Order: sequence, then C-alpha cells, then structure tokens
Amino acid sequence: MLKKLKMWFKKLLNPDMGFLTFTSALSARHIKKDGTIINLGVICRKVVTTAFVNYLVDNLIAESTAFGDFKFHDSGTGTTAAVIGDTAMGTPTGEARTIGTQVEGASANIYKSVATHTYAGTFAITEHGLFNIATAGILMDRHVFTVINVVATDKIEFTYELTCTAGG
Repeated sequence: MLKKLKMWFKKLLNPDMGFLTFTSALSARHIKKDGTIINLGVICRKVVTTAFVNYLVDNLIAESTAFGDFKFHDSGTGTTAAVIGDTAMGTPTGEARTIGTQVEGASANIYKSVATHTYAGTFAITEHGLFNIATAGILMDRHVFTVINVVATDKIEFTYELTCTAGG
C-alpha cells in the first residue's frame, strides 16, 4: 500500500503527467401535485463508478462510433453510502427509469442529462442513479442524498452533470 501511495505522489508531482478528472453533481427540483416547485439545488456531489470508468476505457479501445446511452435516470429509497464499486441502486422504487435529455452543460466539457420523473406512489426518495439502458445495465454514477418525500403525481426533475477536465 505504501509503495502504491509513493508512486501516486510521484505521478502527482511530475509536471509531464496529464490528468483527466471527472466531477459529478446532482441537482433536483421537487414538483408537487399542486404545482408548487421546490428548487433543492445541488443535492449531492459524488461517485463516478469503477464500472463506468472501465466501460469508458473499453469503448475508447473498441468503439468506432460515439456511445451516448447514459441517459436512463433511476431513483430509489436506499440509504447506503455511494461507493465506486456500486453496480446497481440500493433500493430502487421499481418504477420505470426516465429517459433524460443529453446536452452540453455550461461548457463543452460538461455532459448534462435532465429527466423529470412523475411518481405513481408514495416514496421517500434518497438515491439517484444514471444508467445506459432501461433495465439493469451499467451504472455510471450513484448519488445518495437527504430524503425528498413524494406522493403519487409528484415529480422530481433530476439534473445530472459530469464535468470532464483535461489535465496537463
């Protein structure tokens, strides 16, 4: 472990090394049944999964076309902390994933996906995940946050942003 840490610091201090970093943020707006909108702002900044990073590398090697499938938003009631090894939601609601938009954020290095989910039941929503297909699939990112209580016909608009910063 100490050897790996030493090597990491050497790379960090080497001015010839370039670094690519990913930073994610999840924002939400709670749209109540009566039309009231509560802007919750950024509710979590975390965890790009190892599965997504491995998928990204695999596709950079193998794909000859762009891959743009990470637009399926899921939510759930799980409260276990998000970690890079996550491959699924903690406790999904069981409702269908919502397909989000896919655009650049405020600059060309920000991937942004916005999805509004209308709930069919009553839930204490505490987690969000972004996937590449409607069921199962690769979990790109998972966030756990303070509860958003919803009842049938309430909506949550999730805005996911992934900032990819080139280093050098």
